Amino acid sequence: MKKVMLFGLVVVLGSLLMGVLFLWQPSINTSPSSSIASLGIAEAPKGGDFVLNAQGGAVDLKSLRGQVVVIYFGYTWCPDICPTSLGFLSAALDELTDDELRQVQGIFISVDPERDSLEHLKSYGEYFHRKILGVTGSDEQLKRVADLYGAAYRLVKNDSSTDYVVDHSADLYVVNQQGQLATTLRHGTLPQQIVTVLRGLINNN
Repeated sequence: MKKVMLFGLVVVLGSLLMGVLFLWQPSINTSPSSSIASLGIAEAPKGGDFVLNAQGGAVDLKSLRGQVVVIYFGYTWCPDICPTSLGFLSAALDELTDDELRQVQGIFISVDPERDSLEHLKSYGEYFHRKILGVTGSDEQLKRVADLYGAAYRLVKNDSSTDYVVDHSADLYVVNQQGQLATTLRHGTLPQQIVTVLRGLINNN
């Protein structure tokens, strides 16, 4: 009798295990910047030069050769992700010496040019730090720059044409003094870690 009960228990447990294995799927991070595959591109993004607009005129990445450039894609209406990322970047910049800071430039690229005026972008970037420059461009320009750096964004419309949010990548793209994409820092990278990366590039490490 005991053997029969034991056999039945094994069968039941085996069936449950098979069901779990059949139904279980590994969790996949579908964040736009979580992987190359999720962006639909065949190889790692390489970065590259671009020209976008700021209140003071055109901003050409080529003109920033010799500086470490930190690029972030977002928009000023962003409720929490952008302020967090820019706050961390600002805290990192505050840790640099004056000489180090002269060798670094932050660029905040708005992917919402319809609502983010150049004047507002200037004040928004400077609110976080004087070394964060707000820029934007046409839809075509922004798409090209996002593709260069492996960023992604999309508008999520609500009831009205002006009431919408923008889903977007939340990484920091760090460009070295030669204008090459050196590394990508994931959202949530702590200020001290950002400082380490910046100092390493400043010192050509």
